[in-house]
Amino acid sequence: MSRRKTELKAEGFTVRSGMRNSVVVGPPAAGAFRERPSKATNFRKFYERGDFPMALMHDSKGNRIAWKVEIEKLDYYHYLPLFFDGLCETAHPYDFFARQGIHDLLDHGGSKILPVIPQLIIPITNALNTRNRKVICTTLKALQHLVVSADMVGQALVPYYRQILPIFNIFKNVNINSGDGIDYSQRKRENIGDLIQETLEMFERYGGADAFINIKYMVPTYQSCMIN
Repeated sequence: MSRRKTELKAEGFTVRSGMRNSVVVGPPAAGAFRERPSKATNFRKFYERGDFPMALMHDSKGNRIAWKVEIEKLDYYHYLPLFFDGLCETAHPYDFFARQGIHDLLDHGGSKILPVIPQLIIPITNALNTRNRKVICTTLKALQHLVVSADMVGQALVPYYRQILPIFNIFKNVNINSGDGIDYSQRKRENIGDLIQETLEMFERYGGADAFINIKYMVPTYQSCMIN
């Protein structure tokens, strides 16, 4: 009567891997693209408490924010980081208010934006580190608007590339291969690889003389859009 041989699963380069009937299993997936759960945001807490001077308005063009005070009179040091904190939100209406609020504040901020840049880095990094593709796309669009929102903002972001760009390097080549089909995500600007390329080019254009070398250090495959 023959005995049934059982296979032993073993990790590579271990003593068990050299035993008879052992099967070497590969390493686990690194999970670089796996989504990370986001913590409860201060933006949601402030919104549910009614601390934001705004309301949702519907018109013929869709939804927009109706501000109860003039945006120029808001304390940007307090409100702008809170709205960037809301970039992690994916549920309605929090995601809409955070996204639209950021663009409204950047449109009217002017010289108030530059001093607040250091307070925006942690919310931006937290949003990118969720590795949620919808959140990353929203954050990239906010970064593009931030860079052109006021003078010197692009240069002020250069020292923080080491916090911001690692996720860019991971997702830079994540593009949708639709073959002969139609890629509607390009029209909606939801193709993450294209958005990252656009954002890096804007960083280089508005980041000053040191922008390219710092981008290249964090994203080695990036090619300059300004050097012929």
